[in-house]
Amino acid sequence: MRGGSGAGGPLLLGVRHHGPGSARAVGAALDAAAPRVVLIEGPPEGDALLALAADEAMRPPVALLAHAVDDPGRAAFWPLAEFSPEWVAIRWALAHDVPARFIDLPAAHSLALAAADEESRGDGSEDDTSQDDESLRIDPLAVLAGAAGYDDPERWWEDVVEHQGPGRAEDPFAPFTAVAEAMGALREEHGDGGPRRDLVREAQMRLQLRTARKEFGDDGVAVVCGAWHVPALGRKTTVAADRALLKGLPKVKTGMTWVPWTHRRLARRSGYGAGIDSPGWYGHLFGVPDRPVERWLTKVAGLLREEDRTVSSAHVIEAVRLAGTLAAMRGRPLAGLTETTDAVRAVMCEGSDVPLGLIHDRLIVGEVLGEIPDTAPAVPLQRDLTALQRTLRLKPEALERELDLDLRKETDAERGRLLHRLRLLGIDWGEPAAGRGSTGTFRESWRLRWEPELYVRVAEAGVWGTTVLSAATAKAESRALSATALAEVTALAERCLLAALPDALPVVMKALADRAALDADVGRLAQALPALARSLRYGDVRSTDTGALAEVAAGLAERICVGLPPACAGLDADGAAEMRGHLDSVHTAIGLLPDEQGADDRRPDEQGSGDQGADGHGRDLAGRWGAVLRKLAGRDAVPGVIRGRAARLLLDDGRLAEDEAARFMGLALSPGTPPADAAAWIEGFVGGASGAGRHQAASSAGGMLLIHDERLLGLVDAWLTGVSAEAFTDVLPLLRRTFSAYEPGVRRTLGELVRRGPAAGGPVAPEPAAPGFGPGLDEARADAVLPVLRLLLGADGSGGTDHSDDLLEGTG
Repeated sequence: MRGGSGAGGPLLLGVRHHGPGSARAVGAALDAAAPRVVLIEGPPEGDALLALAADEAMRPPVALLAHAVDDPGRAAFWPLAEFSPEWVAIRWALAHDVPARFIDLPAAHSLALAAADEESRGDGSEDDTSQDDESLRIDPLAVLAGAAGYDDPERWWEDVVEHQGPGRAEDPFAPFTAVAEAMGALREEHGDGGPRRDLVREAQMRLQLRTARKEFGDDGVAVVCGAWHVPALGRKTTVAADRALLKGLPKVKTGMTWVPWTHRRLARRSGYGAGIDSPGWYGHLFGVPDRPVERWLTKVAGLLREEDRTVSSAHVIEAVRLAGTLAAMRGRPLAGLTETTDAVRAVMCEGSDVPLGLIHDRLIVGEVLGEIPDTAPAVPLQRDLTALQRTLRLKPEALERELDLDLRKETDAERGRLLHRLRLLGIDWGEPAAGRGSTGTFRESWRLRWEPELYVRVAEAGVWGTTVLSAATAKAESRALSATALAEVTALAERCLLAALPDALPVVMKALADRAALDADVGRLAQALPALARSLRYGDVRSTDTGALAEVAAGLAERICVGLPPACAGLDADGAAEMRGHLDSVHTAIGLLPDEQGADDRRPDEQGSGDQGADGHGRDLAGRWGAVLRKLAGRDAVPGVIRGRAARLLLDDGRLAEDEAARFMGLALSPGTPPADAAAWIEGFVGGASGAGRHQAASSAGGMLLIHDERLLGLVDAWLTGVSAEAFTDVLPLLRRTFSAYEPGVRRTLGELVRRGPAAGGPVAPEPAAPGFGPGLDEARADAVLPVLRLLLGADGSGGTDHSDDLLEGTG
């Protein structure tokens, strides 16, 4: 065996995976040796895919993806970058018409062994045949770096290998001879055992090497593998001993293909990462012909200029000088990444580390996404997704970006449907984001980033169908049949509408009706209704049929109206707070439900309980809901926070007159009411939306109510001043939680109104010069603005859905 230019035998080229210095050295050694076959560390199933590496459409970084056919989620990657020695060896063999073969353990065994390892760890067994603890293997780079006096293995490797540019070594085999000797010494000193998986892999590689030597002769074989394995491949063992190590290995049926990879994934040490810190820097070292430091700092300057930072040619010159000086002071042959980064920080960033984060992400790591040719094998679902991406001009990118969609445009609508279908399949290419522009129902905003692991998700989802539409439909139907919670089915119905899955909706609707009919818990019904209401409200934007959904939603709303009053009685503080959240969500949902045909035109407060006809039609849910709120607001057995919230919702909807609201508040804050109950009523009445829907604007709305209706403020003030010192300590946390949510300006205005003088039991008189205040509502002046509002809201008889009357009624 020869690790360099020594005695005859196979040429063993021990490399560091993804090392640009090793990659250059491999190219030079292969040019000098001109082998008849190149053996490469990698899964043999990939041999059939090697020819694709010569395709012009193949652009690294890429990876070989192997997955179990029966369990696509069990997968493994073998990443390759442009500066990977293995990639250089593959391209050299294809360019010189020389066979290239992978000689590592087959992926069929690797995936099965990984599954066995997980099972053994899960049941706590100590089967030594499945050990794969990488901690048992020493870090050869760290040991060699320590022997050379370095505390950083990366810096040592850069000095001895990466900074040795093209043509510096007179003997192209010398680096590999030195590496083979060093690895041999390490394995002799620290033991030749290590993880059993390594011993099995090395036995497989020796068997493949023997086969190649018989076919091409000793001098016609070159092997490119990790440096640690070189001594094992040169060791004399018997065929029987190697086969014994491989006997009885588990095996699974495996599929393999090429997939694009990213520099960011190369930089990760966990999961599918390759474990290098600076792939962008390594790619630069491999790609530039000369003057790597000068060219690198020029790239950095260009990036900073794009971000509107002032960087001149003088900055670049000074940074090059400083990097060289630092390298000389530190005894390095050439300025490395550490020196260039220090120079950039001092010269171009004025000592700040903030711009260095951008440089790290964009250049040191890089946002490069590889490409593969269309002829690469892929599951049918992946092919359909690729075709859709091209049709919709939605290219996968490694760099995160925002996508704003206008659903009135067919292309944007199709993009939204695709992203929703993929999310339903567990392929989270896009995540919904808060839009920066219009908040109309025809807008959608997404945050997109394509990760290599998504190819595994696509392979997993392939069991549901061969196209994105059929797969999403099948999975939705399966989830509908297996779901047990009502809220889960309603959320699924909403997702089916967003994803435009008409074939799945009948199954989902049947499951929804069945779950709703069997569920009598008002809390769960209240959790389920909002998703249905949103689907009905926004379904027409996507031109979807929501008739069946409307019937289920109306039934849920009616059951809530019947069951909510008794469910609110006798609750403790936590239960009352939770039910208040349900009250808010149901109120919002009923406001989104469409008006039913046959309902009369009477005002909700005139319709009483909203009784329906004998035929069940003509139901007015809004009227019935108003009656429920009025019942809750006036029932003493209901907790104060719920009674206050019900009164506030009635007041906001115009179903409760201001005088009556003041009467409710006066009763709640009367001397006979315990202070804690009164404080809870105030929290419900003047507080904002509860739960997830709470935000600053909603909370401040209660403060604006007190500002503009000083009778209510006077009642709160009079009650608060009358609370005893002992009770005040108990109610203070509730009051602080309520009023601290107001904006500073609202709190300041309230304080000024209260400071004008006491208003015990009566209104606080406004300042005489304060504009806009009057003794009451001037209905004639208020009605005068209605024609203008109808014009602004489009209620001009031009057709289409008109909700202006509802809006105008709320403003009145």
